[in-house]
Amino acid sequence: MKEARVQSTPSNPTVDWPRPFIVVVDDERRIADTLVLILNYKGYSAEAAEDGASALAICRRKVPDLVLSDVVMPGMNGIELAIAIRQQFPGCRILLFSGQAETTEILEDAKRRGYEFELLAKPVHPEELLTRIKELIGPRESR
Repeated sequence: MKEARVQSTPSNPTVDWPRPFIVVVDDERRIADTLVLILNYKGYSAEAAEDGASALAICRRKVPDLVLSDVVMPGMNGIELAIAIRQQFPGCRILLFSGQAETTEILEDAKRRGYEFELLAKPVHPEELLTRIKELIGPRESR
């Protein structure tokens, strides 16, 4: 019995493009896991981290296209993580989110040190988040 083979034609491509990789960082595991589920469903490859150190370990294993991080976390906060990402992986995009008022002060301190980051307010609607991710790294289909 012969094996059936699918030929690549413009209307039937067989190439599976790599999915953009996103690391989601939030000390509230439920939030990180939910965002990972949404992103994976929408065609991205996403992995959750509970803190900055874990996120950096993931990034060293596989450099992400985007790091999506909460700002206010125990240990390394999201701004410190974003600075480390920018220094170690300059091609990686960074998008921060927070529901805490003290975030403004932390962002201003980073700006004085020469780092600027975009911040989305928590709770962020999934459609707003997906739109911003597409603007930063493009939709899965165009990569």
